[in-house]
Amino acid sequence: MSHQVLARKWRPGNFTEMVGQQHVLQALVNALESGRLHHAYLFTGTRGVGKTTVARILAKCLNCDTGVTATPCGECGACAEIAEGRSVDLIEVDAASKTKVEDTRELLENVQYTPTHARYKIYLIDEVHMLSNHSFNALLKTLEEPPPHAMFLLATTDPQKLPATVLSRCLQFNLKNMQPEQIVAHLEHILGLESVSADAEALALIARAAEGSMRDALSLTDQAIAYGEGKLVGADVAEMLGTVDRGRVLDLVAAILDEDPAAVLSLVSQIAEHAPDFVSTLDELSNILHQMTIAQTVPDALDTSWPDQARIVELAARATIDDTQLFWQMAVAGRREVHLASSARAGLEMILLRMIAFRPAAVFQPQTTAGDSPAKKPEPPVAPVALDGKPAAPQNPDPQRPAQKASPAPSPAASATRSSPRGHAASEALEVSSDSPEAAESDDRSTQAPQIKEASAVVPAKGAAFEEVGAAPSDLSSQPPVSGPRETPSINGAANGAAAASQPGIPGAPAQMAQEREADESLSRHLSLTELTTETWPELFEAFQFSGILHNIALNLELSTVTGEQLNFNLAERDATLLNERHPAQLAQALTRHLGHDVGAEIMVADHGGHTPANHRAALAAARLAAAEQAISSDNALHALMEAFDAQIIPGSIRPNVADGEPEGHGADAESRA
Repeated sequence: MSHQVLARKWRPGNFTEMVGQQHVLQALVNALESGRLHHAYLFTGTRGVGKTTVARILAKCLNCDTGVTATPCGECGACAEIAEGRSVDLIEVDAASKTKVEDTRELLENVQYTPTHARYKIYLIDEVHMLSNHSFNALLKTLEEPPPHAMFLLATTDPQKLPATVLSRCLQFNLKNMQPEQIVAHLEHILGLESVSADAEALALIARAAEGSMRDALSLTDQAIAYGEGKLVGADVAEMLGTVDRGRVLDLVAAILDEDPAAVLSLVSQIAEHAPDFVSTLDELSNILHQMTIAQTVPDALDTSWPDQARIVELAARATIDDTQLFWQMAVAGRREVHLASSARAGLEMILLRMIAFRPAAVFQPQTTAGDSPAKKPEPPVAPVALDGKPAAPQNPDPQRPAQKASPAPSPAASATRSSPRGHAASEALEVSSDSPEAAESDDRSTQAPQIKEASAVVPAKGAAFEEVGAAPSDLSSQPPVSGPRETPSINGAANGAAAASQPGIPGAPAQMAQEREADESLSRHLSLTELTTETWPELFEAFQFSGILHNIALNLELSTVTGEQLNFNLAERDATLLNERHPAQLAQALTRHLGHDVGAEIMVADHGGHTPANHRAALAAARLAAAEQAISSDNALHALMEAFDAQIIPGSIRPNVADGEPEGHGADAESRA
């Protein structure tokens, strides 16, 4: 057979022809030139990275007729014999097939004899980790004190299986995987010499499929040349490798950004026609999302070896960083979940539809009012939820007519609400204005809420918000959502929770909570820039409804000054890890959307006085915990149980209840639990 495979034909004959592994070559070249040679070398690394090749080149360097050199001539008898595999002084052993101790002893019996005609007798043991423990024991003594003419070159893909006594007797060199760029460049060089045409996409596919192994890349190139009848085309290589078409995956990303589920399912059907590996499709999707993130954050570091990088840049411009981060996380997590689905295709479709359903960009969409969109499409109303799990009367579909008050059974929630002076005063004020057009409009919006969350108390006037921490029983957790900022009632409500539980319920509680929600939304709409100060910013923070990374950043901001329409914030350096140049603009957009007119925002990384929403929440949480501990300590029934059962409260186990959907340290307390 005259043809020789590329991996053997283009095997490097000296160190200058090696691709990569400069950290290994530099050490070996310096040792050869200075004469500081070791008697045992261990080369480790994955398959096809050059372990045996480096060992054979080192054997040439040691036995070249011109002397010990880092640049063997390649023409003398010793170099030719080693290159052709017929040198009697280079003993190559495959440890995978000779694992017995008898094989090792037979090998070592001839170590004491001098080389036939070379300078060194070199033992090249490949896959040395396959030797048995007895074989290692037989090798130890010779490996520690070999004859001056003997040299051991060991190679393995699994150095963890080698005994520590063997590792300590060798100089260990770990060969790294090749980078795709290195593989592509080397393949271009070889194919140019072989007069084989190849496009960039085909070489990139082979480089990625090789997974860092140059030998695998050359073997795949041989296969691709045969498959493509003497030329390498991207489509042919993709079909040969069984990989999914990258263009279709890019179309999937575009359909996800367009929030078009029908297009996503259609593209999955087209991909399924080629019987692909759907896990590989997820891998390709995560790779594209990774490239999109790089294009968004560090454009100069974007891999330009792919011909479709222009489209990746275009998709990156259409998505936010939150989009790409969340989509990438879903793709990586879905790789583990796809095997749990009834079929791999169903798992892939669910992951893609999940990306559309939970896209964070929907959070930043401005909320339209009745005045902004007169022809707003009607949505089905949400049925009210009664207290104590009992059925409630259906909600009135007419937005201009006040909702009828329901009369639920007595409940601790209603009693606690009535026992709060602020809540009682707020409900009286709201009952007076419930027939106004603004209240009717707010009630109309409340019927279109997508979820049902807990209700809370109304925010008081400027300067009085969040003065006290209070309690609201968890029975209110099924009430409609409150869009505006909420107040925490008095601490006394938590201490008197047991007494409040025995009081009769308040008729019409759902209607009262709807009225409170209307007042909250009214406050949210009429919040002006003059109300924002360093002291009120932490209290009014929840009204702005920040989301994502911006929420975490705003949580640690202190409002330093307000100059005209410009708000200046300070952010401590320890909290500025996630801050980038886009966040001030996003903060200004959120403030503008809520205040109703254009405002500017500037974030300075500087020390501040601690007037941040995060510190405010922490203070509220501490007060709530103190109230809960006070409620527990004053509970006579609990003390009676403790005395009867000789029990005690575990220190640090008291936690105040937080209603669903409320941030910790904010909102109404529920009864404490130990």
